[in-house]
Amino acid sequence: MNFNTPTTTVLYSIEETIKAYRKISQHNITQIVPDITVDQALILLILESNDKTQTEIANLVFKDYASMTRIVKLMINKDYLIKTTDSLDKRKAKLEITKKGKEIIKKLKPVIQKNRETALNTVSDEELEQLYKTLKKITKNCNS
Repeated sequence: MNFNTPTTTVLYSIEETIKAYRKISQHNITQIVPDITVDQALILLILESNDKTQTEIANLVFKDYASMTRIVKLMINKDYLIKTTDSLDKRKAKLEITKKGKEIIKKLKPVIQKNRETALNTVSDEELEQLYKTLKKITKNCNS
């Protein structure tokens, strides 16, 4: 491969892939739930299966704390989440999915599955496994 310009590098291709996937995901999600973003959907899905703090969720969705706070406020205003103070440690807040939020998750799961199937349509299991290993290596190199 020829990597002579910034736009012909593997790292550029990774960013391009992420943006393309987020674009198709947002388009398809909006068809089902018009007022939710990819990030908000991801937060709901993480909270559904994990008991995580707001900071832990922010790290999982690659958001800084201020951005995460804004997203959570929007989700509370849309009645997707409620935020309660931990009874044992008043400094901690717990995020819980509301009934409306749970209904949204049910609507979104088939869309998310479709998005993944579309994105990975012509990629074999072997290619996915190799890609996963390669991306983990790159991440490790950057975090060393």
